[in-house]
Amino acid sequence: MSRAEQGFTSEDALHRIAEALERLSPPAAPAPDVSAAQAFVWHVSPDHLQPVPQVNRVALDLLVGIGRARDTLLANSLQFAKGLPANNALLWGARGMGKSSLVKAVHARVLELEPDSALKLVEIQREDLPSIARLMGHLRRSSARFILFCDDLSFSHDDQHYKSLKAVLDGGVEGRPDNVVLYATSNRRHLMPRDMIENERSSAISPSEAVEEKVSLSDRFGLWLGFHPCGQDEYLAMIEGYCAAYGLRIAADRLRAEAIEWQATRGSRSGRVAWQFFTDLAGREGVRL
Repeated sequence: MSRAEQGFTSEDALHRIAEALERLSPPAAPAPDVSAAQAFVWHVSPDHLQPVPQVNRVALDLLVGIGRARDTLLANSLQFAKGLPANNALLWGARGMGKSSLVKAVHARVLELEPDSALKLVEIQREDLPSIARLMGHLRRSSARFILFCDDLSFSHDDQHYKSLKAVLDGGVEGRPDNVVLYATSNRRHLMPRDMIENERSSAISPSEAVEEKVSLSDRFGLWLGFHPCGQDEYLAMIEGYCAAYGLRIAADRLRAEAIEWQATRGSRSGRVAWQFFTDLAGREGVRL
């Protein structure tokens, strides 16, 4: 029986070929609907922006001991929200000193100061960096403005994810969209371990060029904001600020003694340790957070 007798025509064949080609190369996705929330998390497989109804963050005024970084990042974010030029920012330094908290708190403060700016916060996980070009393509078509946030960014010796990030920061033909700025946090200023840098320098034919490709990634951030370990006075000031903000009343000498004992058992002082102590104290005192 011929194909014509089976009901197949040349038009049917062309239609099936067209459908197959569309599956291989689907049309570009429409710009994402970002009206559902102020913050999103980027997911892959399939690509989509998941709305975050309530962001886990603390008030900007509660971040003690990082005044210079706070003021610089807030000013940069306000410029960006107003449609003015702004830099990508790398927040690097000591653990637990409020790097990621600052990014989220600054976003909230900008929305208070510029409610008509339509500034959105989009978080991307380090392991999803190979998809960042696709994400940029989606955001580029939106009328909103986006702070793209990557927390705890760092790379190991055999990690190639940094190439995806470097290409979109300010390289390539398209470059970074005008409505996107990247804020990243890291414990390392150059986003790679120091012993790895020294090892590659010592074993390379041209030591000055051995790590240039990876170190140049941090150079693409216009702002480098350093976070350093806090002293005891700053540590206690953080806790006192939390107590005042949440209305927890406690004798000053008792608060000081318990706070110092807490940090001694942890072997460190930081904003994170201060918050952990305050959480324990609030629970013992019956104060809800």
